[in-house]
Amino acid sequence: MNQQDSEIYRGLTYPFGRKPDITAGEPVKVAEGVYWVRFAMPMSLDHINLWLLEDGDGWTVVDTCLNISSARETWEKLFTGFMQNKPIKRVICTHLHPDHVGLAGWLCERFDAELWMSREEFLMCRTMAADTGKPAPQVALRFYTAAGWKDEWLERYKKKFGNFGRAIYALPESFRRMVDRETITIGEHYWQVIVGRGHSPEHAALYCPGLKLLISGDQVLPRISPNVSVFPTEPMGDPLKEWLRTQAVIREILPDDLLVLPAHEAPFKGLYVRLSQIIEGHKRDLIKLFNFMVQPTRAVDCFPALFKREIKGDNINLATGETIAHLNCLLGRHRITRSTDEHGVDWYQQIADTAEFDE
Repeated sequence: MNQQDSEIYRGLTYPFGRKPDITAGEPVKVAEGVYWVRFAMPMSLDHINLWLLEDGDGWTVVDTCLNISSARETWEKLFTGFMQNKPIKRVICTHLHPDHVGLAGWLCERFDAELWMSREEFLMCRTMAADTGKPAPQVALRFYTAAGWKDEWLERYKKKFGNFGRAIYALPESFRRMVDRETITIGEHYWQVIVGRGHSPEHAALYCPGLKLLISGDQVLPRISPNVSVFPTEPMGDPLKEWLRTQAVIREILPDDLLVLPAHEAPFKGLYVRLSQIIEGHKRDLIKLFNFMVQPTRAVDCFPALFKREIKGDNINLATGETIAHLNCLLGRHRITRSTDEHGVDWYQQIADTAEFDE
């Protein structure tokens, strides 16, 4: 594959094509010492992009895929093939979600490698994994009841509770903490950690000035905006506020001429354009949601204001979390009110004649 297939779409330039025809598990060189490997996943989001970085006599890997047999088989082929049996010296995980951290423990155990993560991501990952095998807590059931969930949705949640830990291999007992703006030397280049919040607690992207690259994880994706949700563990959290602030900060501190290496879809150029699209998209969603709540409305009633397709099945959980994130953001801006009825259900309503949104 070469970069003569560049494609421009909605303000972004895709040097490898917007929908590149690449084979899962076969590395593609994107810069000197940096290789892109796509791993297949058995879900609607059917792939994740991982990154292999030459690191002296071994490798640094960024993200790992789910803890599934097909992913381990892909890694095995890489070890003896492209990676030439050179050891993995360091495993960097951008954040705690299973498609990124799923095989981190397995790789670290196999190569006696260090796990590098931000502190909040590591600790939250271990906390969530500890729920495996436990019943769904009452605080969670009250949280989703307050959102307006039906009994059948609550029963599905009870059955699936604890699945997070089943999707990841046990993490090491210790880790190397990554801190915002610190620099890491990998091979002949240094990379700077850029922490983002909202999609996860302390997401770590990696910026290499020398190569003009940004390994963005889920922080900046070319087409979709990753889920930004409120969860039962922090029901009054405002992750959308953190998310919008992070995107604005990244736009201020990083140059625009970077090749962005996202966790999903294809590498692209046009960082400022994409960050602006993400920020403006959420602003429009907040306005649509505000205008939707002329009458008292439950969280689940707000789905049509935020989502174009019908929400059902496993998407109910994600849609609820994202909707409450937008509701909590409006609450924090004093644009809406919330009241709880005798059944424990929360009802939201706009405050008429409030000022225009300023961010």
